[in-house]
Amino acid sequence: MVHTGPNSSTGHMNKFALGCAIVASIISIIFGYDTGVMSGARIFIQDDLKINDNQVEVLMGILNLCALVGSLTAGKTSDVIGRRYTIALSSLIFLVGSVIMGYGPNYAVLMVGRCIAGVGVGFALMIAPVYSAEIASASHRGFLTSLPELCISLGILLGYVSNYCFGKLTLKLGWRLMLGLAAIPSMILAFGILKMPESPRWLVLQGRLEEAKKIMVLISNTEEEAEERFRDILAAAELEEDRAVGSDVWRELVINPRPAVRLILIAAVGIHFFEHATGIEAVVLYSPKIFEKAGVTSKDKLLLATVGVGLTKAVFIVIATFLLDKVGRRKLLLTSTGGMVFASTSLAIGLTMVHRFGRLLWALKLSIVSAYTFVAFFSIGLGPITWVYSSEIFPLRLRAQGASIGVAVNRIMNATVSMSFLSIMKTITMGGVFFMFAGIAVVAWWFFFFMLPETKGLPLEEIEKLFGGGDARDAREGLEIQAKRVNNKI
Repeated sequence: MVHTGPNSSTGHMNKFALGCAIVASIISIIFGYDTGVMSGARIFIQDDLKINDNQVEVLMGILNLCALVGSLTAGKTSDVIGRRYTIALSSLIFLVGSVIMGYGPNYAVLMVGRCIAGVGVGFALMIAPVYSAEIASASHRGFLTSLPELCISLGILLGYVSNYCFGKLTLKLGWRLMLGLAAIPSMILAFGILKMPESPRWLVLQGRLEEAKKIMVLISNTEEEAEERFRDILAAAELEEDRAVGSDVWRELVINPRPAVRLILIAAVGIHFFEHATGIEAVVLYSPKIFEKAGVTSKDKLLLATVGVGLTKAVFIVIATFLLDKVGRRKLLLTSTGGMVFASTSLAIGLTMVHRFGRLLWALKLSIVSAYTFVAFFSIGLGPITWVYSSEIFPLRLRAQGASIGVAVNRIMNATVSMSFLSIMKTITMGGVFFMFAGIAVVAWWFFFFMLPETKGLPLEEIEKLFGGGDARDAREGLEIQAKRVNNKI
């Protein structure tokens, strides 16, 4: 059944919902900044603290392992204290980590700061897309839910620019300012998010129907749209309660899921796995190393070329945000992954030629262009769609903890790539690594083709049926009186 009510209208975007999504996504800027700034800061940290390549790999990857803990904790936390307070908690945790990293007198203290910041990152990566998805209308959900990924890209770009600017300071001061600067937006967000409303879907799960209805009016363009969306949420919540009798969330998700939930979980875990298994972290985090291998020798030029990676990522994410609700998730995802196969292969060829024959101008140019092309294709599809898709496909009661499982897989793969890249490169050469990433991207394309249906334009409450589940609207009968009672009280 195709939804044709006000909720599916393609009218203008609600400004209040947009503002809420932007504020929630600021936490993603902070995480992106940390990722970007570490790509350059590691050069100065290695010189200052005299650490080896293995220690650098651990330093780069430990944040993601700790983010795994944060993401698995965040699902339950957001179900208990709400989406809004979970974002505030994430900001405070990241604030503490940033201050410790900025202090960083030695490697051990720096690692402690990275671990604490990692827990905050795990919370942020799970909760920002879920909050955005739950306040967005069906017609603009792709745009609003992709804002966290856009903010990650902007943060990465700011991190690269920070590398270039602070890299001109003294060795001991420069990298500490790079890392400590993230504490400022963390503190602002921790207080700013408290002025934003709670997710109406979470409020319905808590039985706070009057509050949910008031917020639904604010984030909808018309009273009719608010009414329709509110009834859908009530119906979905009632259906989830019926299914939950004698069960818990983890049992429904992992131990004994119904067929539709099993397919949803496979889709969410798969897209998060392939987001990093295809190599984006290698390009974003180790781009100075890649350009150095390609033939760029000056430290200033390395950092400047890296700024180009961040700029490319940000520009194409912006383009993707406007295409998601028009072109759809599936077409963008398949185009993006196909382009990544091509770009990884050409980057591998360029780096292999340099490795075998020494510095070649054409191979250097091919490597740089291919790296930018890889980032562009990733950013127009796989990057933002991973977060949009995994935040919208789970049923209401399972959404937060289902999303947390996806984020946990995401962080495991991120850590695996970031902590093993240099070691694998030494074994099979950097060109060989990117041939490997190209092969993984081919597998990813086939997985997306067969396992991920299109979700564009569907209300959250109707997406489960794409995977063979029941239609939440079938449970609406009998809830009309309940909705009218809530309306009359407001």
